[in-house]
Amino acid sequence: MNLIRNYRNWRRYRETVSELSRLSNRELTDLGISRGDIHRVARKSV
Repeated sequence: MNLIRNYRNWRRYRETVSELSRLSNRELTDLGISRGDIHRVARKSV
């Protein structure tokens, strides 16, 4: 079960990074996120 949960968390993290990376700098700023914060925000999502 732990392996499955870890895989799902990793997938959610990668999807979040991918989605946020597609946004423009302006869109990220509107969300209160800088490009350098994407990985931190993605880690919080899991």
